[in-house]
Amino acid sequence: MSAIYTEEALYELLGRAGTRSTVPAGGVIFEEGAEATSMYVVLSGAVAMKHGDQVLTTVQAPGLFGEMALIDYATRSLTAVAEGDAEVVEIPERRFWVLVHETPRFAQLVMRVMANRLRELSRPA
Repeated sequence: MSAIYTEEALYELLGRAGTRSTVPAGGVIFEEGAEATSMYVVLSGAVAMKHGDQVLTTVQAPGLFGEMALIDYATRSLTAVAEGDAEVVEIPERRFWVLVHETPRFAQLVMRVMANRLRELSRPA
């Protein structure tokens, strides 16, 4: 996969890279402390990333989440909950690492998402 991918094309590729499902409003995708076996792509809707009852950030479509625990081999640091109905794609850990190795623009996208999230969460309130 040596083609140059735009961000839109990457999300399109990711939409076909795993198992697609619709999560109903309030549905929990994963819980804080759970073992990480996948990352997720939001194709439509939004997913709240929560610590207890506090929403720390919201991932809007197109967006991704759950990648951090795959990278640092840790348990989930937050709970992911659908805000309204959300269509997501679950990308298993093995597929994630194949994408990282074979599609450098995907790795760049993941790093950009993580950097933006860190900036957002470190801004003074």
